[in-house]
Amino acid sequence: MTLKSTPAEDGFRMPGEFEPHSGCWMAWPERPDNWRLGAKPAQEAYAAVATAIAASEPVTMAVSDGQFENCRAQLPPEVRVIEVSTDDAWVRDHGPTFLASSHPPSLSPSPAPALVDWGYNAWGGKYPPFDLDDDVPRRIAGLQGRRRFVPGIILEGGAIDGNGEGCVLTTKSCLLNPNRNPQLSQADIEKYLDGVCRDPS
Repeated sequence: MTLKSTPAEDGFRMPGEFEPHSGCWMAWPERPDNWRLGAKPAQEAYAAVATAIAASEPVTMAVSDGQFENCRAQLPPEVRVIEVSTDDAWVRDHGPTFLASSHPPSLSPSPAPALVDWGYNAWGGKYPPFDLDDDVPRRIAGLQGRRRFVPGIILEGGAIDGNGEGCVLTTKSCLLNPNRNPQLSQADIEKYLDGVCRDPS
């Protein structure tokens, strides 16, 4: 379900980077023009990182159909491998922002899980194609049964860092670059971020 409101209006907040979370998403590197030697060294590194993270929390690896068997063979069984094709492996940037409920645990019912689906254009169109990457949040929302907020602006997930209480750190050089949102002013972008990141409680 795509929601027309904002996360803050519906009782959600962007959690702090340091808060406990229920799992980690990664994307398998395979793009030959970005990764050397057929991405084999990168795949070994990603497998090592996924294995280390899986020791303390669930890990899900997104991978294309063509690389599924190779990916599955390099990862331990506790890492979940799902066929979600991407254009590149930077899921922190093209993936969704998962939201936390601002409702106290004592109040029920809590709102159904949700995420933010930012627009993505590969850092201002530097590495086309990026249509598969841009579709990743929608795919994850469907796989996890999450509702989806779509603010309608271009923003990489790695461009923002929040404290879970409404304070967000970002840079003008990224969000105000004309290769992302040329029609928006700083005030416009701050309004979008406030609707997503503000703690409504």
